[in-house]
Amino acid sequence: MKPIDIPYRRLHLFGASGSGATTLGRALGERLPHTVLDGDDYFWIHKFDAAYPPEERARLLGEEMKRHDRWILTGAVCGWGDGFKPDFDLVVFLHVPPEERLARLRARELKRYGEDALPGGRLYAQSQAFLEWAALYDHPGEEVRSLEQHERWMADLECPILRLEGNSGTEERVERVLAALREIR
Repeated sequence: MKPIDIPYRRLHLFGASGSGATTLGRALGERLPHTVLDGDDYFWIHKFDAAYPPEERARLLGEEMKRHDRWILTGAVCGWGDGFKPDFDLVVFLHVPPEERLARLRARELKRYGEDALPGGRLYAQSQAFLEWAALYDHPGEEVRSLEQHERWMADLECPILRLEGNSGTEERVERVLAALREIR
């Protein structure tokens, strides 16, 4: 399939953990002439174990953004990536009902860690702590990444924001983003 050319060079997709931003970014990357950058690659020294300091995350991501004319950044960068806000041409915010999102995360934990994520497994406590953290998203508060925090973060963006709410499939989301990009032209 020939990639679609659009004038919007810098897209940012984010939402709660399990909302599908990474999956959507990869799917869009197959249709658009953009490089897909996963925010987790700049956040973690060792994935899900040790994080870079905020300044180092921003430096690494900024260098990578400069290497590409067109990119799709997936994953929340609230706080440590606030300096990138002026760089975005379009922000896509994904919000999935909590029960669906948490079911996705439980399935992902099992797929990622297998029996180690089950009761008695060596990663069970870590997996449960992550799921408990993720479940707090839809409740107000600054102590964790939350819907409230994301709403505040988007409030001063100068670029258009496309909100994709609900648990629609990846292809439907891709089509909605592409339609929005055509409309914005």
